[in-house]
Amino acid sequence: MPDELRRVARVVLLDPEDRILLLHGYEPADPSDTWWFTPGGGMEGDETREEAALRELAEETGITEVELGPVLWRRTCSFPFDGRRWDQDEWYFLARTKQTTTAPAGLTELERRSVAGLRWWTSAELSASRETVYPTRLAELLRTLLDEGPPSAPVVLAPEIV
Repeated sequence: MPDELRRVARVVLLDPEDRILLLHGYEPADPSDTWWFTPGGGMEGDETREEAALRELAEETGITEVELGPVLWRRTCSFPFDGRRWDQDEWYFLARTKQTTTAPAGLTELERRSVAGLRWWTSAELSASRETVYPTRLAELLRTLLDEGPPSAPVVLAPEIV
């Protein structure tokens, strides 16, 4: 991976029933190539990761009534998407909300071409799913989070290079 990684803030958003909100993405050139992922994206200007997490969450889901918690996990990843390679340093924040109605009104042009929708998942649904989910161990990570609570320091996940 290159020295300069895109700095990304992602959100593990849980509702009062401990369901997690995931977006359903696809490759614009091949809509049959799909996956699920947490809300989030790259930092803009001089904003902090916390500010980026809340801004991206609002843009991608319409959810603004959020209690942002600690950083749960960190990972580096590299993947092809929309004709280029993305190399990222991702921080995953825990967040809770009572607002479960979504209205993704702030999607970028690329997101409008690559996001099919979003839905709330229970831990059991995520564990049973055969669909592609990023990070790839999300079902196991979520189960551990719900069983043990947030880690005392962010857990560094293995790099994912696709």
